[in-house]
Amino acid sequence: MKITQIPVGPLQANCYVLEKDNQIIIIDPGDEFEKISNIIQNKNIVKILITHYHPDHIGVLDQFDPTLILKDPQEKQYTFNPFTFEAIFTKGHTEDSVTYFFRQDNAMFTGDFLFKGTIGRTDLPGGDVQKMKKSINKIKKYSDDIKIYPGHGATTSLKAEKENNYFLV
Repeated sequence: MKITQIPVGPLQANCYVLEKDNQIIIIDPGDEFEKISNIIQNKNIVKILITHYHPDHIGVLDQFDPTLILKDPQEKQYTFNPFTFEAIFTKGHTEDSVTYFFRQDNAMFTGDFLFKGTIGRTDLPGGDVQKMKKSINKIKKYSDDIKIYPGHGATTSLKAEKENNYFLV
């Protein structure tokens, strides 16, 4: 799977375009529709995933076909050919925070739940420290070699976060 990270908008939220066999999944189309569509070109969008509904992650969502959006995901495995992934509830930053794990590609998209070296804020409306702790414990059970693609900033690995991130140590 080819993963393109596109920092968009004034907060530089990471939009991700995942490509496999000319099929596309978009994660968090936060801003700059033209910048995202230039990456997609004429490929087929099979689904749009949202890690949480803060404006910097959904800013241009309304410019896409609404039937492509995975609304109200359940905590389970999904297949939208050729992609298979798990939705994992990772509440704490927001009540609707979801992490998407593409096991076959060892890639986890964490939104604003987990960043390189830190975690998402819990002091905003919908944030909850206790739920964040539960979510962290849930994610710590996953394999160390998973690559983490956060909602802002650089990628990392779960191993690096378990070893260096104060909140996961």
